[in-house]
Amino acid sequence: MNEEYDVIVLGTGLTECILSGIMSVNGKKVLHMDQNPYYGGESASITPLEDLYKRFKLPGPPPASMGRGRDWNVDLIPKFLMANGQLVKMLLYTEVTRYLDFKVIEGSFVYKGGKIYKVPSTEAEALASSLMGLFEKRRFRKFLVYIANFDEKDTRTFEGIDPKKTTMRDVYKKFDLGQDVIDFTGHALALYRTDDYLDQPCCETINRIKLYSESLARYGKSPYLYPLYGLGELPQGFARLSAIYGGTYMLNKPIEEIIVQNGKVIGVKSEGEIARCKQLICDPSYVKDRVEKVGQVIRVICVLSHPIKNTNDANSCQIIIPQNQVNRKSDIYVCMISSAHNVAAQGKYIAIVSTTVETKEPEKEIRPALELLEPIEQKFVSISDLLVPKDLGTESQIFISRTYDATTHFETTCDDIKNIYKRMTGSEFDFEEMKRKKNDIYGED
Repeated sequence: MNEEYDVIVLGTGLTECILSGIMSVNGKKVLHMDQNPYYGGESASITPLEDLYKRFKLPGPPPASMGRGRDWNVDLIPKFLMANGQLVKMLLYTEVTRYLDFKVIEGSFVYKGGKIYKVPSTEAEALASSLMGLFEKRRFRKFLVYIANFDEKDTRTFEGIDPKKTTMRDVYKKFDLGQDVIDFTGHALALYRTDDYLDQPCCETINRIKLYSESLARYGKSPYLYPLYGLGELPQGFARLSAIYGGTYMLNKPIEEIIVQNGKVIGVKSEGEIARCKQLICDPSYVKDRVEKVGQVIRVICVLSHPIKNTNDANSCQIIIPQNQVNRKSDIYVCMISSAHNVAAQGKYIAIVSTTVETKEPEKEIRPALELLEPIEQKFVSISDLLVPKDLGTESQIFISRTYDATTHFETTCDDIKNIYKRMTGSEFDFEEMKRKKNDIYGED
């Protein structure tokens, strides 16, 4: 370990593992350490089930009704992958896909007036949906056709809208869409957590709806994918990529000190040894004095013995509860997966509820979601701080990732990865940089 590295990475969360993969592919000498004995940091999948009970300090072992402990891989942070999103692109470019198997999530649902409805994902579904009246459906169809044809580079597709100036509120007005349709478009298609987007220029929202429909077009049932054996497989896949390109990995390494000289990082001390480096990437748990709290997220892992009501017995789904429906500022999400994904014992389902904390009583805030899941066999509640770096790291060369937010997909995580990459290298992130080198000496069969 007493060596000089280009980059040292602390923590094996997804952000850290993707960055160490990219740096290794680009010829950097990387040392990757984690103080935990497992991969994944905050975004780990916990197995066996006994470990989850211990982690949440529940008394005694899991009851026999839970089946075999080792059949469980429970994500601490619930997220799905957008089929046409940035993370899938990163997986494809790096060929990490060869280490993973994915399944399509069976449906996306939206909450309205205490009930859940399938998010219409095709024209036929939109026309049959009980979310909207007949005239509303026609207007919504027109709006979707407009979005599908919209091209930032071709002003003929704008139809009088200026993507950089016209607000999304005005776009909805142009198509005469009612409040319910606006709610589910903004929250279940564009996947915004709050309504702040309404007064922003519409370009970002239009692109988000395009991402949703392009992701949906890939597999048909929903725009979301999920890896078999849980999300903990993702950081491990990128860790393998880094190792193929000479990256060194050490788990269970207590980090005693990050050594800074004249304001700049020069190394990391662990178990009395010092590894030197030019740059450091880490998650907030390693540098508590360099991050600040900007909010909290509550997540409740619920074990069920039944599919969620009104989801056509789906073995996986997402439910979005738009904030307007429950008098909140931010949406509540439910991600549900099951034994079909090799993450739970036969006949069991895992539903994870999450939202941004807004009051002193976070558990009350998520009640509407928990009511949809009754009866719940076991709950595991966590409240996590949202931490962000206090500075960009350009002076200290310490680049800190953000903690995972309440969104149910990885787009914001990928934005953070691209942002750290730019701060470290000074150049814009380019997916081409992630491609495996054809003549790499660490080739695999």
